Amino acid sequence: MASVSVNTGVILDMQRKLYGWSRANAHKVFTDLFNLVCDRGNLHLAWNQLSKNQGSRTPGVDGLTRRKVEERPGGVAAYLEAIREQLRAGTYTPQPVRQRLIPKPGKPGKFRPLGIPTLTDRLVQMALKNVLEPIFEADFYPTSYGFRRGRSTLDALATVQQWLRPTSAGASNVTHVIEGDIKGCFDNIDHHLLLERIRKRVQDRKVMRLIRSFLKAGIMAEGALRHPVAGTPQGGVLSPLLANIALTALDERYRRWTPVPGEPWDNACARRVKDRRRGRPLFSLVRYADDFVILVSGTREETEEEKERLATFLREDLHMELSSEKTLVTRAEDGFEFLGYRVVKEPAQLTGRLVGKLYIPKGKLQLLRDRLKRFTDRSTTGQSLESLLQSLNPLIAGWRNYYRYATGAYKAFARLDRWMWNRICLWLKKKYRTRSAHHIDRQFRRRISPTRSTWGEGEARLDLFTRGGTARYRFRGSRISNGWNDEWDGVRFYREVARNLSGFTWVGELLLKDPQA
Repeated sequence: MASVSVNTGVILDMQRKLYGWSRANAHKVFTDLFNLVCDRGNLHLAWNQLSKNQGSRTPGVDGLTRRKVEERPGGVAAYLEAIREQLRAGTYTPQPVRQRLIPKPGKPGKFRPLGIPTLTDRLVQMALKNVLEPIFEADFYPTSYGFRRGRSTLDALATVQQWLRPTSAGASNVTHVIEGDIKGCFDNIDHHLLLERIRKRVQDRKVMRLIRSFLKAGIMAEGALRHPVAGTPQGGVLSPLLANIALTALDERYRRWTPVPGEPWDNACARRVKDRRRGRPLFSLVRYADDFVILVSGTREETEEEKERLATFLREDLHMELSSEKTLVTRAEDGFEFLGYRVVKEPAQLTGRLVGKLYIPKGKLQLLRDRLKRFTDRSTTGQSLESLLQSLNPLIAGWRNYYRYATGAYKAFARLDRWMWNRICLWLKKKYRTRSAHHIDRQFRRRISPTRSTWGEGEARLDLFTRGGTARYRFRGSRISNGWNDEWDGVRFYREVARNLSGFTWVGELLLKDPQA
C-alpha cells in the first residue's frame, strides 16, 4: 500500500481552528473554504485515509482502483496534482455512482442499496469532509453518536442505560420507549432542506456547488442511469456527514430534555426535573445516524400521541416517512432492541433497584451460529484448517469485542466456545474420513492452559469467545474527545494517534476499527 508524505499536524491544527470558531459562535458563517479543500496537504491526507480502507480496491463506474493509480506514470503525486488542477479550474465533475444491492443480515430476500463512487470522487469527498466535519461537529448534539469521531454504538447504549438508571431521587421515571425507524432514510433526504441547513454555516459558492454536484450525481444500476431528486447514496464518504446534518433537526425537536451542543448535562436534567414536577411527559432522544430511540417518562397514551406527532414532524418538516410497522411503542420493563443489543429495565442483582441491562438478543446468537455454520459446512473441507481458522478468528474477535459488555455475556461466550469446539471437531472428521478421532485430536489439539485447549494448525489457533473476559462500558457523558475539542472541553485525548483516528472508534480506553468505516 503506497502512501504519500504529508504533515498531518498542519491539517489537524486547521481542523481545530475551524471547530473552535464554530463552537465559539453558533451563528458564524464560513465563506472561504474551497482553498482548504484544494490544499495539497489535505488532498494527500485524503489519499492516505482512503488507502487504509479496503474500499480503495473497489472500482466505481470508471474501473479505477488504488493499484492502477500507483502503477501510472508519475504515480499518486501526479494523480493528486491533476485532481487539484481540475478543482481549481472548475472542470471537476463527479461521475455516476455504481449501485450494488447488499443482502440485509437476517432478512432473506431483502437488500440494502450501496452506492460506490469512483476513486476520484471518494478522494474529493474525503478532502471536503476533512474541512466540513469540524465545522458541523460543533453543531451536533451530544446524544447523537452515529458516524462521529470518537463515538460509537456503545456510547449510545451507555446513554440509554444512564437514562434508565436510578438516581438519588429514586428509580428512573422512564416508562415507555419509542423505537424509531425511518423508511429509507438515506435515500429520502431532501436536497433542498439539506442545502439550506448547510448554508447556515457555509456560504462558499464553490463548496456549495461541489456538494450539490455530489447530491445530483447519477446512479448507475443494472446498466441504466438515473438522476435522484432526493437522498445521499449509502457508501459515499460524505454521505454519513450529510445525513447527520439533515437529522440534526430531529435532535433539535427534543432539545428541551437533552443537552444542546456545548451545554453541561446538568442543565438538561434541571429542565427535566422542572417539567416532571409540573406533571408533563418527558422525551429523551438517543440517536445513532437514522437509528434512534425515544425514552418516555409518561403514560402509554402520551407515548402514542408523541409517536403520531413525530410522524407528522418527519413528514411535514423533513419530508421523510416514519415506518408505522417498525416504529414500536414498548414498556421499558418489556425490553427493546437497539444497535444489536436488547435493553431491559429490570432489578439489579445486588441492590434490587431497577436499572437498564444490556443482553445479547437470541436472534443475534442464531445469526452468528448460522454464519459460522456456513464457514464450516461440508463444502469448505477442501481448505486447510489453518486457512479456516484465519477466516473464523476475525469474526469471533469482532463479535466478542462488541458483546462483551452484555449482562451474562461470559456464559453465552462459554456456550459458543463449546459449540465452536464441537463444530470444528465435526469439520475435521469430515475432512479426514480415514483418520481416527484420537489421531485428529493428537494432531490438531493445542493446549493453551493447564485446563483449556483449542484447535490449531501451523501458526493459527482458534480464537475463543471467552478470551479477555467481559467488561462494563463506561458512560462518558457529553464530553467525548473528537480530537479537536480537548482544549475546549478538557477531555482526554491521545495526540500520538490523532492523525490516524479516521475509521477508528474509542471503546473505553481501546481504539477499535469502526465497523461502519
